[in-house]
Amino acid sequence: MAAGNVKRLTLELGGKGPNIVLDDADVELAADGTLFGGLMNQGQACESGTRIIVASAVHHKFVERLIERTRTITVGDPLDPATDLGPVISAEARDRILRYIDSGQKAGATLAYGGGVPTRPQFERGFWVEPTIFTEVRNDMTIGREEIFGPVLSVIRVESTDQAIRIANDTEYGLSAGVWSTDNQRALDVAGQIEAGTVWINDWHMVNAAYPFGGYKQSGLGRELGPHSLDEYTEEKFVHLDLSGRLDRRAFALLLSTPPD
Repeated sequence: MAAGNVKRLTLELGGKGPNIVLDDADVELAADGTLFGGLMNQGQACESGTRIIVASAVHHKFVERLIERTRTITVGDPLDPATDLGPVISAEARDRILRYIDSGQKAGATLAYGGGVPTRPQFERGFWVEPTIFTEVRNDMTIGREEIFGPVLSVIRVESTDQAIRIANDTEYGLSAGVWSTDNQRALDVAGQIEAGTVWINDWHMVNAAYPFGGYKQSGLGRELGPHSLDEYTEEKFVHLDLSGRLDRRAFALLLSTPPD
């Protein structure tokens, strides 16, 4: 609709947020933060961190902790204060998410937790998907590349920080990312190399109205929030006034007096 009269617009689009767990990360903090980053709103958030890129040195310990903590998640009525994870928004969304889970299994990823639909009587109404964790995911798998928009986490093992950064950037998206490390300077160095509009360090979903939010690549155009968002509603103008009073200082006179090569 905006194309017909070249109307200016901003677009905040999808994401496939890389969540990098370095080999010096606080594993318990990283696991808990990963669940918050990936499962808030049942994973139905564009800035969710759903690609978990984990250093090989802490991979086993991290996955153990991640599954242990996922087992404590209460799936249920979103109006119940005891509930941690509610239903997804529609039957169409549920079915799409389940197709992605099936795709991950067929591609050879390991279904480490969940992957189904709760079957107890209280789940007869609503569109439910269990919190799901895949391990041994490759970044070229569909579940590693496409935005699932549901409670599905894909864990990718890496052997080096450079490999983690390469995989993080190997995506058509660039909305959000995260780094977990106990070395702040190291985390900042990694964050500076990630192609994403927002990078959280040892945190997730911390969106602040004072700071710009938006994406690189296919994750959008322009920025929302912060003073940068005002740029989308303004036009810039350049006005030139010559104060020299001299003809030979005019741009056209200088051009005419320049001998050709």
